[in-house]
Amino acid sequence: MKRIGLFILTNIAVIVMLGIVLNVVSAVTGVNFGQMAGSDLDVTALLLFALVVGFTGSIISLLMSKTMAKMSMGVQLINTNNPAPGLESWLVGVVRELSEKAGVKMPEVGIYEGEPNAFATGASKNASLVCVSTGLLRMMNKNEVKAVLGHEMSHVANGDMVTLTLIQGVTNTFVIFVSRLVGWVVDRQILRNESDGPGLGYYITSIVMDMVFGLLAGMVVAWFSRYREYRADEGSANLLGSPEHMIEALQRLGTMEPAELPASVKGLGVSGGIGSLLASHPPIEDRIAALRTLR
Repeated sequence: MKRIGLFILTNIAVIVMLGIVLNVVSAVTGVNFGQMAGSDLDVTALLLFALVVGFTGSIISLLMSKTMAKMSMGVQLINTNNPAPGLESWLVGVVRELSEKAGVKMPEVGIYEGEPNAFATGASKNASLVCVSTGLLRMMNKNEVKAVLGHEMSHVANGDMVTLTLIQGVTNTFVIFVSRLVGWVVDRQILRNESDGPGLGYYITSIVMDMVFGLLAGMVVAWFSRYREYRADEGSANLLGSPEHMIEALQRLGTMEPAELPASVKGLGVSGGIGSLLASHPPIEDRIAALRTLR
């Protein structure tokens, strides 16, 4: 369930770093990256620049998603061809059963140390990674764990990460376009820079706006993520033939104290105020109510 936070933070970091690097290169070499030409703003060139960089950032985030998840969560992969007897063998068997029902290739399977949670990620539905935490395995019975795995496999089967990448590419394009437009206004209209190239005000403003608008874009992506959670819950019910075990899993999660999130996703773990707009999951009560309608 942490995949969206990892994706959003990775994507914001990529966009900000691309913006800084391109601004520095432009300032040092004088090369115009379609941002502005003298005192005139080339809107068409800027839009093309924003499209290329915006989708580059989201695609890089998608391609890095499994590697970032493994590194940040300390995932221990299970040999799906020869799992150890007991828990590993059972986990691999459940994931294989669910992947066959969902019509996707067998994903990589892993376990990581932490409070009850799970996530799925990957560049495509046939090259995915599904992981569960040791806390989830300790606190839930097998039916509940299977329901959670069904939820994650539904994300994979629905191609949520790819769809998310397209949405993130569009929002990135908006971020880059508007931030540089604001930078141009500050540089030319407010600071009255009359030199042939962009001034310091342009570079500073566009970098700051990359971060500010990046957070706003993150809210849009988080809204989409909350919508997809309902679909994944329903998908788990379909894979298991009943919503009961997913309801039980959510009820058990609802009784647990919120865990301290890793630093990489801690910024998205706020429950009120602006944090609720960055929440990747709807309230558990709402998800349970939606599942009950499937009965």
